[in-house]
Amino acid sequence: MSGGAGGGHHPSHLADAPEQHWSEEHDLPVEGAWQEPGAGHAAYHGEPQEAHYTGPWAAEPEEAPLFDGAPLPSRRSTRVSKRVRRRRRTVVFFIVLALFAVVVFFVVQTVRPLLGGFQAADYPGPGTGGVQVVVPEGSTARSVASELRTQDVVASEQSFLDALDAAHGAGSLQPGSFQMRKQMKASDAVSVLLSKDAAKVHYAAVAQNLRIGETLAVLATSTGIPKAEFEQLANDPKAFGLPAQAKNLEGYLSPGEYRFPVELGAKAILAQMVDATKARLVKAGITDPAAQYRTLIIASIIEFEGNEANYAKISGAIENRINNPNGETGGRLESDATVAYGLGIKTYNITDAQKADKKNLYNTFANPGLPVGPIGSPAGAAIEAAAHPEANPYYFWVTVNLKTGETLYATTFAEHLKNVAKYTAWCGANPGECK
Repeated sequence: MSGGAGGGHHPSHLADAPEQHWSEEHDLPVEGAWQEPGAGHAAYHGEPQEAHYTGPWAAEPEEAPLFDGAPLPSRRSTRVSKRVRRRRRTVVFFIVLALFAVVVFFVVQTVRPLLGGFQAADYPGPGTGGVQVVVPEGSTARSVASELRTQDVVASEQSFLDALDAAHGAGSLQPGSFQMRKQMKASDAVSVLLSKDAAKVHYAAVAQNLRIGETLAVLATSTGIPKAEFEQLANDPKAFGLPAQAKNLEGYLSPGEYRFPVELGAKAILAQMVDATKARLVKAGITDPAAQYRTLIIASIIEFEGNEANYAKISGAIENRINNPNGETGGRLESDATVAYGLGIKTYNITDAQKADKKNLYNTFANPGLPVGPIGSPAGAAIEAAAHPEANPYYFWVTVNLKTGETLYATTFAEHLKNVAKYTAWCGANPGECK
């Protein structure tokens, strides 16, 4: 039988029906009573009567379903049950979604290196400084990659693993202590680790423009030999065949990359570097020891005063100054770099008092001619420029952009002042760059 309207509202033809009893207590039907399906609160006692319903369910079967006396759920309990089921479905959905995201992440991390468009981060090389890398017995390629990344030898673990795979060296990693450098190209790092003799040498990268103290510190770090031992040897230039003017090995410790055999002592290491500088001087056509010393002084200055593109031009201007004692410059070089070296500092800003101090033997403002010695150990390009200066009319130069190395030249002091104004303006526009 189709369900009637709830709330006790019935069709009029039931008005003469026998007396009926209703219970509205908590939507529960009275025992033994018949309840119209869908009735919200009322239950009907007595014999079921035929009802003619013309509502929207009129087309449904007229016979009521049998429930074997089991109570029907109320509308409210049905709604609560539906909400619980919806809530459960939502929770399950988000759990599945989270698990799917985790799976996708790990799949991407695994597959991404195999995709053609992916390239792991890598340093351009060759790297700087020195760092000792220990590969323990039983190390895996991934554990070595992790150690190299931790010490900033390589830019990423993946770049090392890719380079190792390209070299077919995954099974060739040997335990040992390896002298490497920071920020190496991954393929270079692989080459060091796969080299049969790699663990038998000390690697040292000596940069340009380093002063002697800085160079000796690099050697000490790279070899494990105390810096004091290097310093003691460096203060005895005669032991290395240098001219009498030399006070130490400043200027002779050739910059570059070295792989010193582990059994090599401090003196042999310094001798190898000195010999490299002497060879560069001879290659440039300078064979006389005194002339070599003079060339190293000029080369070390121009390396601080300019960049490789204008080394020869600055070298020519230096020769113009020191060879014309009666000119505007009075034979004075007037280099900030030499004054700073004598003061043991690194700065572009030299005070008037510092420029006037004649006691500073590297003060080329107060003292005419070249300083008493080199202010660093120059590389081959600077040595070549000092040995073969460009013929030009310039007496003055100033780098007006410390980032690009742009340098302006002048033949007179008045022209030079205009260029200095440009340098001052650049410093004003770039705070902190002209310290």
